[in-house]
Amino acid sequence: MSAPRVLLLEAAGPESGEIAEAATASGYQVHAVTDPPTHSAYGTGLRRLLSGCLLADLSRPDRALKDIVGYARRIGADAVLTANEYLTPLLAQACAELGLPGNDPARAITARDKAAMSEAFALHGVAAPRTLVLTDEDELRLLRASGEFALPCVIKPADGAGSTGVTVLTDPARAVGAWRTAARSPRGMYGLPPDPRVLVQDYVAGTEYSVESITQHGTTTHLCATRKTVTQGTHRVEVGHSLPAALPPGTERAVHQEVERAITAVGIRNGASHTEVIVDGNGRCSVIEIGARLGAGHIGVLLRHALGIDPWTALLDTALGRPAHLTPTRRAYASVRFLTSPHTGRLAAVTGLPKEDPGVPAVYLRTAVGQTVGPAQTNRGRLGHFIVTGPDPGAVERQAEQLLARITVVVDSNRAPHRAGSPAVPGPGPE
Repeated sequence: MSAPRVLLLEAAGPESGEIAEAATASGYQVHAVTDPPTHSAYGTGLRRLLSGCLLADLSRPDRALKDIVGYARRIGADAVLTANEYLTPLLAQACAELGLPGNDPARAITARDKAAMSEAFALHGVAAPRTLVLTDEDELRLLRASGEFALPCVIKPADGAGSTGVTVLTDPARAVGAWRTAARSPRGMYGLPPDPRVLVQDYVAGTEYSVESITQHGTTTHLCATRKTVTQGTHRVEVGHSLPAALPPGTERAVHQEVERAITAVGIRNGASHTEVIVDGNGRCSVIEIGARLGAGHIGVLLRHALGIDPWTALLDTALGRPAHLTPTRRAYASVRFLTSPHTGRLAAVTGLPKEDPGVPAVYLRTAVGQTVGPAQTNRGRLGHFIVTGPDPGAVERQAEQLLARITVVVDSNRAPHRAGSPAVPGPGPE
């Protein structure tokens, strides 16, 4: 029997790279789809993993779909998958045309566009914050005048990701500025047609989690909950993930129930999902949003360290129509902490970074000394990270905080050096 052929919609990025490595380690042929500018940035290591690559104009989804389906048929693709959120609607359409396991193509946009998502949530009875969809500033002014939204609230772009363009509004005088931040924020990748609408959403206080799940043929397995650590203030950035998060049994059942409703609402039938929820002090769950992908921010790596689950192989098995191995093989705990800059300037140094060892399996600085940096207002503004793992959740969390406190981010200016952990607090956050 010949080796399975896997077509990966975009091989760039940490999660996509993990899938490509897992596939080649299993003896699969891996092909990729990307656009010419992104392909030019593929490194030598990634190129060596690939048996072929289709360069497509991803800014024109209809044309790209024809090219992808044609290429998949030429190579005899046994599976098509992606870790790239922006390409999930295109993936669902390609899988449907090829007769491969995938998600509902008619509803795939609802896992990408938050305006469509809010409508799907309402239709399927998902417990979610009240959301108003606006097309221009005048609508926002009318809402303010009529008192139809209360403060604090969240204003964000309909098709953003990674907290880009998101504002937690507490001052009504800044409402128009928040709308403009959302409306003018960088949108998407590949020049895909943007959704110019802006959402005004009720703010939900509580503790933020995400739920990582795999669905096969409409049956969902929840791998675990991830507790988030977020910054406070106008812009909320995720600066820590820890898993598996322990929830009281009743709360866990309520969270899983709402997550499954959300999965159904956006038509996820075969593949991963990353559902962001907030649990209030009474254990009530609100679904903030969902993506038809595994969680980013090294959540897949944490799953492997803490639970022994290989999410990349599970995604490949799901795309190939095979049963995925989702039962934990170990019971440990893992946490990632991200580094941020205190202000704008030239990154002069990062001191106090821990050394890698069995309990600290990853330490990575993604931003080079000499580059211009600024305060993280989106997840993309993080400078680097380290991971801590071990058998005891309390000990891992204490070690992570102690290591973070020893790291100093030095940015050229007249201000004092910045302790890397100072802006991060665990708990509530709308993104």
